[in-house]
Amino acid sequence: MNMTTLLISLHGGHSGQYCNHAVDLLEDIILRYIELGFTKVGITEHVPPVNDFFLFPDEKEAGLTTAAINKRFENYFNELNALKNKYASKIKIFAGMETETCTGYADHINKLISKFQPNYIVGSVHHIDDIYFDYSKEEYDRAASVCGSYDAMYEKYFDLQYEMIKTLKPFIIGHFDLIRIYDKDYKKRLLLPQINRKIQRNLKLIKSLNLVMDFNLRPLARGEKEPYITSSILKKAKEMEICVVPGDDSHSVNEAGRHVDKAIEILKAYGFKTQWPDPVLLT
Repeated sequence: MNMTTLLISLHGGHSGQYCNHAVDLLEDIILRYIELGFTKVGITEHVPPVNDFFLFPDEKEAGLTTAAINKRFENYFNELNALKNKYASKIKIFAGMETETCTGYADHINKLISKFQPNYIVGSVHHIDDIYFDYSKEEYDRAASVCGSYDAMYEKYFDLQYEMIKTLKPFIIGHFDLIRIYDKDYKKRLLLPQINRKIQRNLKLIKSLNLVMDFNLRPLARGEKEPYITSSILKKAKEMEICVVPGDDSHSVNEAGRHVDKAIEILKAYGFKTQWPDPVLLT
């Protein structure tokens, strides 16, 4: 890894302590960032569910409740703030959280912001019609069936994203085109006029609010060819001078910082500036 480059991730650091589909201790993940030469990192654990209906399948299997996850989330912020102080001389840690976009999310997120005062939030969409579409191909297909088609599901996704951005004004827009996750034809589908219009609309809103887009590296960790954002959208973001920042979306020590050097090379090749603003709470 090129140590002369400013290494940063502002969407990641999920740990097995506070996320059922992650592994390893949060402190060990922080130590891994330090080992790799990161001087800044944002940790953005998933917010607790609005209610038990929105528990992740792995949380249900573990017998967890909304109340238990709320307590765990409180512990997350307590420990993260302690780690910020403990390692302040080695790395600047930003305490964040990744939102959901489902029924009742707006009031829920605002209450969490009021209680925990995060440095910033990552605005993500993982649900369509309250179906957790990125959990599995089966759930993805079910969401498409409910919407009537894959094209309609894409449209619904970008509409939900647009409303989320207007409502929460998150500093970072998480994995902008996550809706492509199980779609082999996503490059063509994203260019369909009715879908592309919604993408352009959302990008204009992001630009008008001076928000930041997450260059999410999770697909590379899965062996896929390109991060979220796909090349056609990345080119448009560059034309509009939207800030794009790497996010490893890590869920373990081994994933922490992974592919960030490659992401920086890609962004430089597109002509993006790689001096990124520190995250702030904009809501």
